[in-house]
Amino acid sequence: MKVSEYVEHDAVGLAELVAAGEVTPAEVAAAAREAVRVVDPEINAVVETWATDDEPAPAPGSAPLAGVPFLIKDLGVAMVGRRTELGSRLAAGHVAGADSSLMVRLRRAGLVTFGRTTTPEMAYSITTESAFHGPTRNPWDPARSAGGSSGGAGAAVAAGIVPVAHATDAAGSLRIPAAYNGLFGLKPTRGRVSVGPDFDEIFNGLGVQGSVSRTVRDSAVLLDRISGPESGDPYSAPQPPRPYAEEVTRPLSRPLRIGVLTQAWGGRRTTAPVADAISRTVRLLESLGHRVGEARVGLGVGWDEFVLANARLMTANLAASVDALAAASGRPVDDSTLEPVTLAGHRYGQRVSGPQFVAALAVRNRVARSLARYFDTYDLLLTPTLPELPMLLGEYGQGADALDGFGWIERLNDRSPFTMACNVAGTPAMSVPVVSDPETGLPVGMQFAAGYGGEGLLFRLAGQLEQASPWSGRTPAVWAGSSRTR
Repeated sequence: MKVSEYVEHDAVGLAELVAAGEVTPAEVAAAAREAVRVVDPEINAVVETWATDDEPAPAPGSAPLAGVPFLIKDLGVAMVGRRTELGSRLAAGHVAGADSSLMVRLRRAGLVTFGRTTTPEMAYSITTESAFHGPTRNPWDPARSAGGSSGGAGAAVAAGIVPVAHATDAAGSLRIPAAYNGLFGLKPTRGRVSVGPDFDEIFNGLGVQGSVSRTVRDSAVLLDRISGPESGDPYSAPQPPRPYAEEVTRPLSRPLRIGVLTQAWGGRRTTAPVADAISRTVRLLESLGHRVGEARVGLGVGWDEFVLANARLMTANLAASVDALAAASGRPVDDSTLEPVTLAGHRYGQRVSGPQFVAALAVRNRVARSLARYFDTYDLLLTPTLPELPMLLGEYGQGADALDGFGWIERLNDRSPFTMACNVAGTPAMSVPVVSDPETGLPVGMQFAAGYGGEGLLFRLAGQLEQASPWSGRTPAVWAGSSRTR
């Protein structure tokens, strides 16, 4: 199988070819490895690859994604015998002693995991530019960021290395790379996918597991295979009435009532190219019969209180993780092992008191209740995923050395003001590459948020949008199916 043929198929399509005997898993794997060789030097999305000959290969057709090459993020999932380094010198060389619950399910889905993707240190940024592995470049414009914290996953999928890849999302870390790289990415409801057994929840429920993909059906099929509770989980999302894979082609029973929020909470202005993109998206939705109007949706708390609560939750969790890694590795917590912003977050998190932490959890509850009231009236909320086009590499970190732990989280919320509320509320949201910027050709992600447990509705709308405004034909400048590999 040539790379140029490989990149023309999504994960479901590749699995169908394997099941039909038209191509072998070994041939598909060879094409994926060749794509890494050709394209990764330009984007730096893959930390490492490994041989899979010693792992039992799924029989063709035995699982929905049998024989499909897959990459896991260097954080949030453990694969026995493989390194998980969190993009950090502090965790360098750490090898997982057992599969996490998610990894077990990825194997059962038939995926052939052959490497891991880059992440900013501790997933603590919305751009993937770690000191440990260097910057990950956007396949649409290598001078720009691929987003974060699942930037390696986003860049690898957009560049054609794999059709779908593992991602996590605690503040937009899945949706931001999806938007930057022209992909589909859905953040599930809190508790939809188990993060066990080593954790009961990530960042007090802000963090969830998911994927980014080039097609909607790939994300739906994969979520079907990885969702559901494990024994010992503290809570779980309600079971959907039907598989998500069926929702993608299931017609909507009625027009949806969709509220639009163009200017974000906190005062961050949406730039002109993105404002134009959301106007075009609204016109598309209206042409499909949906009722779309300006939304009035509050967070239930003031913006400053929202940011402060996030800073306390995120830095306290960061401090605990850093201290545990330092104890396990015997390494010091200083600038020889951590980047300046991570050190600043660690110091800030160590000072968060118990009462302050509990008060931050109370803010989380108020935000969740406020958004729930909005979804009593509206089916969905439409916002830009981000208020601006993909930033240039190096831009996000300018002046970061002068920021304390709160200042860094304040910057994160300012540059990504639309995504965090869904993490705090625990509700599902997706970034859809409905349109692109006509001047630069860069993708522009549109975020659709639903009420608790509303992934099925999101998949139904995503399937409709994919049919009405296909994006699979839009490919970036750095593409593994280029003339170099034909």
